[in-house]
Amino acid sequence: MAKLLSCVLGPRLYKIYRERDSERAPSGVPETPTSVTTPTSSSWETYYQPRALEKHADSILALASVFWSISYYSSPFAFFYLYRKGYLSLSKVVPFSHYAGTLLLLLAGVACLRGIGRWTHPQYRQFITILEATHRNQSAENKRQLANYNFDFRSWPVDFHWEEPSSRKESRGGPSRRGVALLRPEPLHRGTADTLLNRVKKLPCQITSYLVAHTLGRRMLYPGSVYLLQKALMPVLLQGQARLVEECNGRRAKLLACDGNEIDTMFVDRRGTAEPQGQKLVICCEGNAGFYEVGCVSTPLEAGYSVLGWNHPGFAGSTGVPFPQNEANAMDVVVQFAIHRLGFQPQDIIIYAWSIGGFTATWAAMSYPDISAVILDASFDDLVPLALKVMPDSWRGLVTRTVRQHLNLNNAEQLCRYQGPVLLIRRTKDEIITTTVPEDIMSNRGNDLLLKLLQHRYPRVMADEGLRVVRQWLEASSQLEEASIYSRWEVEEDWCLSVLRSYQAEHGPDFPWSVGKEALGQERQLGRAQERDEYPDAWPVFECLSSAGEDMSADGRRQLALFLAQKHLQNFEASHCTPFPAQNFQMPWHL
Repeated sequence: MAKLLSCVLGPRLYKIYRERDSERAPSGVPETPTSVTTPTSSSWETYYQPRALEKHADSILALASVFWSISYYSSPFAFFYLYRKGYLSLSKVVPFSHYAGTLLLLLAGVACLRGIGRWTHPQYRQFITILEATHRNQSAENKRQLANYNFDFRSWPVDFHWEEPSSRKESRGGPSRRGVALLRPEPLHRGTADTLLNRVKKLPCQITSYLVAHTLGRRMLYPGSVYLLQKALMPVLLQGQARLVEECNGRRAKLLACDGNEIDTMFVDRRGTAEPQGQKLVICCEGNAGFYEVGCVSTPLEAGYSVLGWNHPGFAGSTGVPFPQNEANAMDVVVQFAIHRLGFQPQDIIIYAWSIGGFTATWAAMSYPDISAVILDASFDDLVPLALKVMPDSWRGLVTRTVRQHLNLNNAEQLCRYQGPVLLIRRTKDEIITTTVPEDIMSNRGNDLLLKLLQHRYPRVMADEGLRVVRQWLEASSQLEEASIYSRWEVEEDWCLSVLRSYQAEHGPDFPWSVGKEALGQERQLGRAQERDEYPDAWPVFECLSSAGEDMSADGRRQLALFLAQKHLQNFEASHCTPFPAQNFQMPWHL
């Protein structure tokens, strides 16, 4: 009877993976009380085939779930319609509640019939035995056996807790249950006294912003969190999981974030291969409708790196909703998992993000400054311009307020607090992060992300002439035009490297750099013609410096600005959703 109840309440089983020979238990090893024999690929088919009773009951319950989701999203309109027609009176509601109760009893009966169908199926009975054994004792053998099944992830046991690292328990500065630290936006109206009267005046606007963000806004920003879309993509996601597990030896894990959300992850370990890049871990942050099963993880995987993919809160197996605070909480536990459970040092971790994943990537870079590098593909500087693009002009104030208070994806602000190497990938035909049309490459918000990063790191170089020439370079619509601008200003890369390295040796690596002033100091110390023979590599520095001014010459700023822009930005001639080729995946430039 207990087994029957477990089958009634148990999760849906989707697939039984082909067991790899390397993972099979050696013959002759005694079976422990908490472990059971795992099916092999030769005995059973890899796809779970439910029997007729379970199959039809599952179909009925799935259809009811879809109808519930549709009625949930349409409930405001339904309530308004029923109110206008007078159907919300007590005399009409009571009979309706009787119908609803009867329907719930019928669905409960269908669930019991499904449980009976599962109970008569040997594969499901063996699966539920392994699942219960793993919940009682999370031994390595039980977890290995459970990993051979793909089932409803809500029943998967937690593999890593956000408080698990001992440093988190002892530190008072770490994340609390309220969440990790985020950069807060500045008030819209500076200098306004925060009196009770002003708070009361702002209350209607704040309530409206909250309702918009938690209904329409969040689903527009993260369509992958909509249940109906996930239901439609379920076959594709199952195929992607099967590929990662069976072909790439991926290991799935559930992480518990500080806000209570459970994060679905997939890890592919390449440290045992002959490829040197396998020693590096690439943590992938997906887009607003991306999942690790079919997302950008394929690019670093094909390039030979170890990869850790994860799904946003509310996506596939992850719970919660994808608001910025929840996103940062999820990213925090993913990085902690990579360091404390998978055994990677921060210096061996690279953050790779596509599109809206740039928010969690830049947050991780800001919060974990020892991370090796950050690669942002088709990302943007700030969400407000892109939100205003798709909403009516009359909503400008509401949209700005809603984004700043509830959906503030301030990628540029976070990225500027990171000191390590950065590479931005700009898609020249991007139709999503442009504010006009894809052909207008200067409206691509990746340009603004680059400019804000360079202006923060090299403020003296990116002033006046330097800023103007980088804008010209960004406006180039082809590689030929880029090369033409680059050669027009006769950029001497050896000279640029000499200037940057000498400044770094003198002042250290921390940004921002006042690199122009330092170059002038070198000129005065070394002299001119008499030092030409002794310092042949450094002499071109002096040719571009003003002999009377206190700063680098305009020609020097142009050369350095173009050199730095070219090192931080990689163009990719494709639209927003085109997969990024593995052969183009490269590490960011650094001195």
